[in-house]
Amino acid sequence: MKRYPQLSAVSSGDLLREGVRNRTPLGLEAEAFIKAGNLVPDEMILKLILDKLKANRWVSNHSSVTDPSPAQPSKNPSASFILDGFPRTATQASRLDSLIPVNLVVSLITPVNIILSRIASRWVHAPSGRVYNTDFNAPKVPGKDDLTGEPLTKRADDDEETWKQRLKKFDETSQPLLDHYDQKNVLWTVNGNSSNEITPKLFRELDSRFA
Repeated sequence: MKRYPQLSAVSSGDLLREGVRNRTPLGLEAEAFIKAGNLVPDEMILKLILDKLKANRWVSNHSSVTDPSPAQPSKNPSASFILDGFPRTATQASRLDSLIPVNLVVSLITPVNIILSRIASRWVHAPSGRVYNTDFNAPKVPGKDDLTGEPLTKRADDDEETWKQRLKKFDETSQPLLDHYDQKNVLWTVNGNSSNEITPKLFRELDSRFA
């Protein structure tokens, strides 16, 4: 994100965790799904995403998850953002099409054993959302946030069995999702085992499309 300061990030996972942490009605409803390793229902995720976009004035306040009309590009110059972790299914993608026009979808292909290893090594500073990994982005002081010195924690759903279940469910639903965006000519796929492999390829693709 530092390379592209004009882009904002909207993470469905972060929005869910924020809702759980703040004990919002939607957060409490989603908590049971997250802890069980299940995917949160489409309607719930869509409402979270739409509320965030409305709060940032990137979509009209009249936008609705039940509106079937095609999405229109925003006239707001700050409305350039990355959706992280959403959509996960073709049904979600179709619903999202009515909210915002998507112009690039990146599919990252990494072996499951690499993903599980990175999750096992991941620690977070919950108040700020800063993420550390003891294998390649370790905190300066083990177990402490670099800026505040506050303790780092593990996410409630960062355990191997939960993620195995989550990845299995994603594999079962991902191909129709990829087909959806491939048919719209916005899908780009990149393979790699680490950020060092993937990031240069991603930068080249973004620069060729949007620079």
